[in-house]
Amino acid sequence: MKPLANHVILYDANCPMCNIYTAAFVKTKMLDVNGRSPYQEIPTNLCPYVDMNRAVNEIALVNKETGQVSYGIASIFKILGNTMPIFKPLFGFKPFIWLMSKCYALISFNRKVIVPAKPKINEHLPDFKLQYRLIYLFLSWLTVACILTHYAKAMSPTVPLGNAYREYLICGGQLVFQSIICLFYRPAKTWDYLGNMMTISLAGSLLLLPMLWIGSVFNLSSLPYIAYFMFTAGLMLLEHLRRSKILELGLLLSISWVVYRLLVLGLMITHI
Repeated sequence: MKPLANHVILYDANCPMCNIYTAAFVKTKMLDVNGRSPYQEIPTNLCPYVDMNRAVNEIALVNKETGQVSYGIASIFKILGNTMPIFKPLFGFKPFIWLMSKCYALISFNRKVIVPAKPKINEHLPDFKLQYRLIYLFLSWLTVACILTHYAKAMSPTVPLGNAYREYLICGGQLVFQSIICLFYRPAKTWDYLGNMMTISLAGSLLLLPMLWIGSVFNLSSLPYIAYFMFTAGLMLLEHLRRSKILELGLLLSISWVVYRLLVLGLMITHI
């Protein structure tokens, strides 16, 4: 495999996700050993070529010989196309480029709530795009509720089974409930908090999938499902506390997060 020579990719050093996948480009020899650099430490010889406002939102790939810069999904496609030439026609197909650019933007503009890190002093933060945060919240809600609907069936009859839309209402209700609390408590951080909260819910629901798979192989009673669900909920609470600390939100939102879930559990048990 021949690396993309004389190119350097500029990544966000305070973004764990960006750090991992750009390091993977180097480790898999898609880029040479000096093929990546944090945009916070951009080499002076590259400064004239790079639009830093754009590089904060869309990862920049700079040709060190010509000064040509590509951004976002175009940077990724350029690296992958060099490594796997067979896919170059696909990477040049405009409908595919448009679709993947939207997927890239969804992840990029939400990266700080997907994998959070404590902001550093004078850090260049990505722009906040409300439409991409709303799409992320909607897709997370849809995924979480869908998985929980299937998992609820496995926990019945010990936990009463509701109608087909119960989990969608519960998940959506928590979004509304926590939004109201955060708007009164820390209004400036509402969108960041909701993004982090739904990431926790999404991760928790994905952790339930292996148990559903095990249950499809073995004939389990509802009790192992309930025990695993409680274990997962405990991990989610720990992650909620960790992310609240990063956001400097204190304990109130973690308490209200637990209170909402206890209220819902009580209503489910009493069949209300």
